[in-house]
Amino acid sequence: MASRAGTVAQPQDLVDITALLDAYYDITPDLGDPGQRVAFGTSGHRGSSLKASFNEKHIVAITQAIVEYRAGQGITGPLFLAKDTHALSEPAQNSALEVLAANGVHVLIDARHGYTPTPALSHAILTYNNNRQPGTPEADGIVVTPSHNPPGDGGFKYNPPHGGPADSDATGWIANRANELLENDLRGVKRIPVSDALAADSTGKFDFLSSYVDDLPSVLNLDAIREAGVRIGADPMGGAAVDYWGEIGERHHLDLTVVNPTVDPQWAFMTLDWDEKIRMDCSSPFAMASLINRMSDGGSSAAFDVATGNDADADRHGIVTPLVDGVGGLMNPNHYLAVAIDYLYRNRGGWNPDSVVGKTLVSSSIIDRVAESLGRKLVEVPVGFKWFVPGLLSGEGAFGGEESAGASFNKLDGSVWTTDKDGILLALLASEITAVTGKSPSQLYKGLTDQFGAPVYARIDAAATREQKAALGKLSPSDVTATELAGETITAKLTEAPGNGASIGGLKVVTENAWFAARPSGTEDVYKIYAESFKGEEHLKQVQAEAKALVDGVIA
Repeated sequence: MASRAGTVAQPQDLVDITALLDAYYDITPDLGDPGQRVAFGTSGHRGSSLKASFNEKHIVAITQAIVEYRAGQGITGPLFLAKDTHALSEPAQNSALEVLAANGVHVLIDARHGYTPTPALSHAILTYNNNRQPGTPEADGIVVTPSHNPPGDGGFKYNPPHGGPADSDATGWIANRANELLENDLRGVKRIPVSDALAADSTGKFDFLSSYVDDLPSVLNLDAIREAGVRIGADPMGGAAVDYWGEIGERHHLDLTVVNPTVDPQWAFMTLDWDEKIRMDCSSPFAMASLINRMSDGGSSAAFDVATGNDADADRHGIVTPLVDGVGGLMNPNHYLAVAIDYLYRNRGGWNPDSVVGKTLVSSSIIDRVAESLGRKLVEVPVGFKWFVPGLLSGEGAFGGEESAGASFNKLDGSVWTTDKDGILLALLASEITAVTGKSPSQLYKGLTDQFGAPVYARIDAAATREQKAALGKLSPSDVTATELAGETITAKLTEAPGNGASIGGLKVVTENAWFAARPSGTEDVYKIYAESFKGEEHLKQVQAEAKALVDGVIA
């Protein structure tokens, strides 16, 4: 832990907004530097204008590439365009609109000229496509957000007609075409001034907020929350959910307080994360310190029965519960996923009785034990929410969740709600769980550990060269000759996800009471080791040490 982690940011921690915006327009990326080229990760292209990795030229090139991609796919319906509260999001949205309008794309922007959470964009795409007349064209969308990343960052993500994150085939094509346009000095990019784009006949308005907020009774038991009088504290953490939370409380008559309605592109009110950076990570006890402190009295003396936080685009959730008999506080995302799954599959009679439980391969294996107790099949997929899209659309996978505090689930009748992560939904679910069960999610997790054991989970980084990272990404199970891990027999060696056979881009090794997964970082000279043990902290440390030795030996 850094010395100032969990303390309020100081002036020296704040990004220079003027310099950031100037750099967006003035800096031309050096395409000879891989870090300055367009590259889509699991959640779009991200970077900072100050590092020449997220600049105007990037955005107009990516947008033109998206225009050409959607034309090639026969997508001719409206494109929903949304942004979060990062300083670079508005200029990037304007740049995108200039290109979209010049190409005659029917664009729908927020009717309130406000901010739009990622789940509200996904919900809008799906609602439009599900309600359209047969034979009419489908809609898609772009959301401008770097999620929970620091104030100096920008992000740009494409969601095709299925409403979720684009798959690697789409993002690979878009990135390659965008880089080609950059290499040709943007020849081939159509563009008009933003004032003309806003006035264009092809540019319209859409009420993202009402579409999302008014439909919440179709996915949550809000009556139970209201009747139980659950006191909710919702912290948008300076993000796009800021207006949504107030409207949710007012429209649905909930006892809901918006803890911090401040929107500040510097995020000066934030407490610093573990590395003394401002990061809107609602699963971090350091970034969530202010909200945690408001709940620190515990029991009925706590400020709220349930307190929640969201990152800047509200696709992630943080759950804080009152401290009762030593149980409470900020929940580990894995713990909350296990509680949510156990509750939902017992309380959603309208879901497909054969619907499976979806999780990423680096999520806690207590979820495996919960799914087995429910009599539900577990589907384990690689990292990335895109893998849950087909199941959520069909109802065959009514819940999908990631260890990084991202999840979504289907409506009460089993139909699709969103196909992107929904932090608002999962935050409100904590209140429903409290109302229906009379217990906090933290207390319910304690009950699960009493039944299934208490896992200990952590992630660490290990140094690796670019060549070693490449080798890790290409491993096969036969490359691992070890038969034991931390005193237990290895029961599985995985380089493909068991749920869908897709490459995991690394290695997972499993024993009866523990596992580890190693994946190369896309941005740093390290690989990540995720590990878990049901035999305590010391055993986890042994798993981590042996995992590092095993992986280093294989990729040397």
